[in-house]
Amino acid sequence: MGFCPANMVCGTDKNTVKDKQANGSRKIKGIAVLMKKSVLDITDVSASCLDRLYDIIGKGVSLQLISAVHRNPANGTGGKLGKPAYLEKWLSTFTPVTAGETAFNVTFDWDEAIGVPGAFIIKNYHHSQFYLRTFTLEDVPGHGRIHFVCNSWVYPVHRYKNDRVFFTNKTYLPHNTPEPLRKYREEELVNLRGDGKGMLKDWDRAYDYAYYNDLGNPDKSQEYARPVLGGSEEYPYPRRGRTGRKPTKTDPSSESRLPLLSLDIYVPRDERFGHLKMSDFLAYALKAIVQVLVPELKAICDKTRNEFDTFEDLMKLYEGGFKLPNGAVKKLEDLVPWELLKELIRSDGEQFLKFPLPDVIKEDRTAWRTDEEFAREMLAGINPVVIRRLEEFPPISKLDPTKYGNQSSMITRAHIEKNMDGYTVDQAIKGNRLFILDHHDVLMPYLSRINLTSTKTYATRTVLFLKYDGTLKPLAIELSLPDPQGDHLGAISQVHTPAEEGVEGSVWQMAKCYVGVNDSGYHQLISHWLHTHAVIEPFVIATNRQLSVVHPIYKLLHPHFRDTMNINALARQILINGGGLLEMTVFPSKFSMEMSSSVYKNWVFTEQALPTDLLKRGMAVKDSSYVHGLRLLIEDYPYAVDGLEIWSAIETWVDEYCSFYYLTNESVRSDPELQSWWTELRNEGHGDKKHETWWPEMKTRADLIETCTIIIWIASALHAAVNFGQYPYAGYMPNRPSMSRRFMPERGTAEYAELESNPDGVFLKTITAQLQTLLGIALIEVLSRHSTDEIYLGQRDTPEWTDDREPLAAFERFGSRLVEIENKIMERNNDRRWKNRSGPIKLPYTLLYPGASDFSRVGGLTGRGIPNSVSI
Repeated sequence: MGFCPANMVCGTDKNTVKDKQANGSRKIKGIAVLMKKSVLDITDVSASCLDRLYDIIGKGVSLQLISAVHRNPANGTGGKLGKPAYLEKWLSTFTPVTAGETAFNVTFDWDEAIGVPGAFIIKNYHHSQFYLRTFTLEDVPGHGRIHFVCNSWVYPVHRYKNDRVFFTNKTYLPHNTPEPLRKYREEELVNLRGDGKGMLKDWDRAYDYAYYNDLGNPDKSQEYARPVLGGSEEYPYPRRGRTGRKPTKTDPSSESRLPLLSLDIYVPRDERFGHLKMSDFLAYALKAIVQVLVPELKAICDKTRNEFDTFEDLMKLYEGGFKLPNGAVKKLEDLVPWELLKELIRSDGEQFLKFPLPDVIKEDRTAWRTDEEFAREMLAGINPVVIRRLEEFPPISKLDPTKYGNQSSMITRAHIEKNMDGYTVDQAIKGNRLFILDHHDVLMPYLSRINLTSTKTYATRTVLFLKYDGTLKPLAIELSLPDPQGDHLGAISQVHTPAEEGVEGSVWQMAKCYVGVNDSGYHQLISHWLHTHAVIEPFVIATNRQLSVVHPIYKLLHPHFRDTMNINALARQILINGGGLLEMTVFPSKFSMEMSSSVYKNWVFTEQALPTDLLKRGMAVKDSSYVHGLRLLIEDYPYAVDGLEIWSAIETWVDEYCSFYYLTNESVRSDPELQSWWTELRNEGHGDKKHETWWPEMKTRADLIETCTIIIWIASALHAAVNFGQYPYAGYMPNRPSMSRRFMPERGTAEYAELESNPDGVFLKTITAQLQTLLGIALIEVLSRHSTDEIYLGQRDTPEWTDDREPLAAFERFGSRLVEIENKIMERNNDRRWKNRSGPIKLPYTLLYPGASDFSRVGGLTGRGIPNSVSI
């Protein structure tokens, strides 16, 4: 049904719609639902005054219908145009403050020669832009109701070189497009591609590609220079959206940066956060912009030696906040307006950065220390996508021995067989009982440089044993450093095995800490940023450049791209940039993005499919007797168990949808928009991978279904699994330390004696410091929150996104299937047989709980729900 505010009568009124003028012409009524800019910007007085003038003279917003059935001889191949009609009572129509959207009437003189309208041209003669949600023709003669889903910002007409055109909610393959609309379909795509020139402005609608050459700021100093990612064999990377800013003075290959707190980063206007999302983001991101407060925070933290002396000190962050010294509030007010500062400080001004209690310590404040929980989080925590089955012993390295020497593992059979419940290594490998969390090869090439910064850490390997109760038991942790005489001389390693008491128990806890540091950095840079945010952005760009809004694949994928370009642009501005929050809080520091580029060298699109990923990591084997055609080798692997059900639901939905529009393989091959999309995506969007042979060929319907399923999986479920558990698990920094500042104490040293006498103190002095803890927790609290306008998997922002009944029915079945999965997840979480679903911390696994059935738009730190897109 259409939108109908309480102050208007929106139903079809035959007497009004078919009213006759004195000259006998027929009228048809339309309703446009939009949001004025003035709703969002009440200070725009000039806009209001000019809009009043335009409203008086009757020249505010015009709409002109385009025929879908009759050509206009004077318009080339385009459809016949109706007479312009104007939105009525722009200023006098009531605007509800809460919803922000208003319905405006427009009355057209009906021209029988138009036939069925298939599109319309809109021209905005007002001073300011507005957001057009929908447009509906209530009673078109001989046809009835026609609905247009617009969801786009419309700027003043002088900002555009070409007319703004919107199409009905019908879906067409290119060759099925009504002939009078083809011209407009093709021209709209040309407009969206832009001309590749100049700095892009708010009103530009251009989707184009650029390298990641905007991370560094060499004009500030060489310390802030960063390599260009993308376009080279040394630093390959997915492309990001082009902004067209001028190059830096120091380095012509680097793009100049905006002022630190500027949010005016170009992304196409329709890709920007909606007003609710932006309000949420600003409210919670205030804690993330403490980057501005770093000098003051450093001064504050220096008074306590930048350390948490005890775990009780750390708990004050959640129980009472971080107390500010006298006069500090006033100093902070000089840096940040009080309206923003009050979000960070308790109303009495005494406590700074009081955080919610993380779930990992809600039920038991020490359970995170257990070996069972340490291992369980590799299967059900925030980075459950790295652990793999160990298929060779000792673990081997794939690093080039001519560059890195001998990188073979020093873990021996004697280290681990004593804790393997009577198994030998060979028996355990054959029985699929040995697993490994291996961060060695990714980190070792960077470790010499990383450890020249404030970081002091190791490359780690952790070997685990699968027990009969389905839980994992860590057997050994290997800590490796490059030979101090040169990387080419190989690794120097130490191996630690479990211990519970005395200094040996403290050493074991320290070893687990270094694993946590490795895994935390890998999670944030690779599993989260690279493998979801960065790799999806080229798909967003290519889809808008090559697939018309009426193309079925555009309609399928578009909800899964919501807000992605905006959040990525903000990340480049304050998070992943040189000197940004990520470099300040994650151990690879200035080498963070460079390291993610090295991992992208091995990225394979088809391996992002969950079943393929599980097979590659040896976590599953093919078995047709199982529902998903896979048998998990760890039956109680919550991420995989829930994930396979979500994957299967997505795949079924995509299959049914694509099969409706593409009846044969030939219809896939002969679709020019689809083929252009796929070619550009490979050659431009992921241009550093264009010569790879693993890309689907896009010659069959199976290729299309596989491709779309992977895209939707990455953007929705995979991102949810690695993002929304960040605060629940890592909001308590000792559980997921992001940095380490000391090496393992050596026996016979003062540091070792201190570890014996004060193990907690040494642990806290080793992991993330006080300042970085404040910054890091503030950041992940923002990243872990659902916005109040979130749209979850199985939902759409409008029920009328297409008028094709079969796809709508398939989508309804998809939603119903997700509700069934929700019920199964809750049943599994309540089944005590599955020990890995809650673990010692008693936190049920809900990161892949879809949220299709019971999520009202409340947002917050829910720890569950799969949004459609990479939106935060």
